[in-house]
Amino acid sequence: MYQSRSGFRSAGKTPMPGYRVKLETISVAGLDYTVRSLLDLQQFSDPEGEAARLGISSASWSLFGSVWPSARVLALALHSIELRGRRVLELGAGLALSSLVIHRRAGDITVSDLHPLSRSFLAANLLLNDLTPLRHDPGDWAALLSDLGRFDLIIGSDVLYEPHQPALLAGFIDRHAARGVEVLIVDPDRGHRPRFCREMHGRGFEFTSHKAAPHLESGEAYKGRFLRFTRAG
Repeated sequence: MYQSRSGFRSAGKTPMPGYRVKLETISVAGLDYTVRSLLDLQQFSDPEGEAARLGISSASWSLFGSVWPSARVLALALHSIELRGRRVLELGAGLALSSLVIHRRAGDITVSDLHPLSRSFLAANLLLNDLTPLRHDPGDWAALLSDLGRFDLIIGSDVLYEPHQPALLAGFIDRHAARGVEVLIVDPDRGHRPRFCREMHGRGFEFTSHKAAPHLESGEAYKGRFLRFTRAG
């Protein structure tokens, strides 16, 4: 049994050789979600070189496998946001907590993450929460051609952690934004927000920002901001 303040229930067996996982219970607006995540973020397993071919280094390989604080902030916001008639895309979803929340609310959500294990972890977490399958797409921000389509609401959390990402992400959002789109990003002040906002403004998006609550639902301190972008046409 593995315990911590985050509510880890047990250490699970890995579905593939090379890494270990755990199950943790995360509460969003008083509702519990069971999430399979990596037991140790120092792990690395890429026996076929798939992650390397996608440009995912050994240092960043494990980042998909944790529910980061910003993901919890975004998930709470999405517990009450209007979803009717909106096609939703989660960017760089990782373990896709926000997508689980939207799916539980019967929203039309597509999960995107480039990591080669994202799809299998999503499938496992849907089963753990008695939810039906969801569409998953790699969501390669550099890909100019894609059949992903356009979305009315595009969401993401902690997706601006490398210098090259603001331009890539803004371009990807631009290509997949429906008319009247709303983009909602939770950013933990990593430093790339100003450039991202400039990139989005250059593509015709209006921008507002406000501070997130200083504490997570579980009580841990948090520092970050909600970034909201809209474009009429």
